[in-house]
Amino acid sequence: MDTTPRAVTRLIEEFHRLPGIGPKTAQRLTFYLLRAPKDHALALADALTQLKDKIVTCAICQNIAEENPCAICRDDARDRSIICVVEEPLDVLAIERTREYRGVYHVLHGAISPVEGIGPEDLRVQELLTRIQRDPGIKEIVLATNPNLEGEATAMYLERLIKPLGIRLTRLARGLPVGGDLEYADEVTLTRALEGRREV
Repeated sequence: MDTTPRAVTRLIEEFHRLPGIGPKTAQRLTFYLLRAPKDHALALADALTQLKDKIVTCAICQNIAEENPCAICRDDARDRSIICVVEEPLDVLAIERTREYRGVYHVLHGAISPVEGIGPEDLRVQELLTRIQRDPGIKEIVLATNPNLEGEATAMYLERLIKPLGIRLTRLARGLPVGGDLEYADEVTLTRALEGRREV
């Protein structure tokens, strides 16, 4: 007979449904919240409620935001002729941290993955194509998908759709990380580093 209170079991189950959270971590988080002051647990509950109530998807770039359109799409200082296509909203944050890119974005919300049953129709590809067709001012699409099998498949799929439109298509450079040793680099990384070499 299970003597664990139902409320505790339910929270463990909900934490366990999150990606990267195993059963032990789910238990630790639940019992941490049980011991924590009530206002900590209520603040977490409120943050979760706000997340679902206040966050919207930008109708232009498909990024998450509190307003529609998002702050990036509303920014007049941005170069709207360049669209950087990324897989997830987290990728936008990563690129923004560099403070180097001044164009706009398009978030696909995933990558093509036949193993997980994710096809092009599950991504925001049609929204990207519609955006390109409606705006003759778009001059370049930067494919910034992840350098893995799914990211490469997604980039190749987008390339087949966008190239016939006559818009410049670029891909983020791939190569060796700063501080890395050549002997530990895999063949794909070394190949990309050689392909992306430049004048010195």
